[in-house]
Amino acid sequence: MKIHLRDGLPFVTVTLSQQGRQLTLRHVLLDTGSAGSLFSADELLKIDVRLEPNDPLRRIRGVGGAEFVFIKSIESLAVGKRRVDHLAVEVGALDYGFAIEGILGMDFLLQAKAKINLAKLTLT
Repeated sequence: MKIHLRDGLPFVTVTLSQQGRQLTLRHVLLDTGSAGSLFSADELLKIDVRLEPNDPLRRIRGVGGAEFVFIKSIESLAVGKRRVDHLAVEVGALDYGFAIEGILGMDFLLQAKAKINLAKLTLT
């Protein structure tokens, strides 16, 4: 999978699967400084991922500030040939002042045994 730099930041394309539906997000920040993966609530609505009464809520903090998110188990999350099944992800507004559909964090990268090659700008 090719890593694309935008404003000096690494972005990848991610495919999420839920209940027989697939969603491809092309503007997902690759963030080794983030413990978890976070995706746009507006984008995930396209595959009917929405807040339900029993979903855990959490307040998260990062460089961009703090926000409330809900936790959802996604059937599968894939980046190129790397795939993780049944991954709990955070879902929130992602209102950071620039176009972003998600953040791919260490939870996925470790489970997928991903390798980041900065010289070639690839994730394998």
